[in-house]
Amino acid sequence: MKITPLQDWIAARMGTHGHRLSRADVERRQLLGLRETVRRASAESRFYSAHLGQLSEADIHSLDDLHRFPFTTARDLRRNPYSFLCVSQGNISRVVTLGTSGTSGEPKRVFFTSEDLESTIDFFRQGMSILAKRGDRVLILLPGERPGSVGDLLREALRRIGAQGIVHDPVNDVPGTLKRMAREHIGVLVGAPAQVLSLARQSDGKSAPRSILLSTDHVPAAIVEALRHIWNCEVFTHYGMTEMGYGGGVECGAHRGYHMREADLCFEIVHPETGRPEPDGVMGEVVFTTLTRVGMPLIRYRTGDLGRFLPDACPCGTVLKTMDRIEGRIDGRVPIAGGSVLTIAELDEALFPMDDLLDFEASISRGGNRDLLRIELSLRDAGKRGARDRALDALRTVPAIRSAELRGDLLVTLALRAPALPATGSTAKRTLVDNRNPERVS
Repeated sequence: MKITPLQDWIAARMGTHGHRLSRADVERRQLLGLRETVRRASAESRFYSAHLGQLSEADIHSLDDLHRFPFTTARDLRRNPYSFLCVSQGNISRVVTLGTSGTSGEPKRVFFTSEDLESTIDFFRQGMSILAKRGDRVLILLPGERPGSVGDLLREALRRIGAQGIVHDPVNDVPGTLKRMAREHIGVLVGAPAQVLSLARQSDGKSAPRSILLSTDHVPAAIVEALRHIWNCEVFTHYGMTEMGYGGGVECGAHRGYHMREADLCFEIVHPETGRPEPDGVMGEVVFTTLTRVGMPLIRYRTGDLGRFLPDACPCGTVLKTMDRIEGRIDGRVPIAGGSVLTIAELDEALFPMDDLLDFEASISRGGNRDLLRIELSLRDAGKRGARDRALDALRTVPAIRSAELRGDLLVTLALRAPALPATGSTAKRTLVDNRNPERVS
């Protein structure tokens, strides 16, 4: 098995020459990056000059010292994003506005300089080299119309490895997209998990790409297995968010988890409630600090994602750390009557093995003295006999649903509909909507 190409890329970014990259090299370079980030943020960012108080780069003697610094939260970004800037607004090349998932609240804004965007292109170039090669035609089912958008950056990264990135934008016409895949002889597909699954299950096994990269949302194991079965292709997953500069980590050929972008980002796993660092192997909240960000450095940014570092080495032989696939969102544990909790990830793993399911929407409301779980299923053949019973049986494999039904605390209702994508033309994260509390989604 080939070692992830991220290792040589990170070695070059860190200036390691004359010997193979070691874990000590990575951590030594990260320490220097942390000190520089804290120094610049303290001196040039109005937010951090106040937020860090008396703490400075002189207080960082090891990576463990980062735990002494306060967290940065999404709420901080919403309150005054301009106070994070370390450069003049004239030096900003791209501003991304991120809406909130609730019904109110200011959006987040994330700022990137041309240097920041170049770093992302460079990471994408290396990450895509794992699954794409020179001459490949890659269909990108992500927004790419605007300069500096994720699809645009990915297209440029692919150009640099000799592949052709074709920005298609998110899927809103499945037959049309499948025809384009056949016409363009697409070898690699990049897109959101549920949208790619919908394409596969309506393709009759045709127009199969050689490899797929799933990104932008939680990746259910059930979707990965379905894609492998339908198209007999290799499926890779990517973890990132806009605040990271889009890219955070990508799988290698071992498919055990993400190798992280450790030249540009320093990751931690902390207890979601206490904020204390968790050891490798223990699930907690993913936190990151930027190491090379020019326009808008972030220090100990709480992502709200649940993840863990794997304690054992990757079979590919890299010294880079491996993060297990993200388990979902911390705020995604939706309570239901009787003390149980339910997540969209549990619904994903229960329902997506249904071979005619394309996507679904889920919401919880209150009716009388019990909760109501409504599932709207998008099926390839909504009139297929037994579909409703199969869906109910699948849902009852979820312990929280089964126990709540037995107690009489939960009523499950289903609606079946013809093929459609609930998030038509969008890469918005799929959620379990809590109508009892409009501010909360999973």
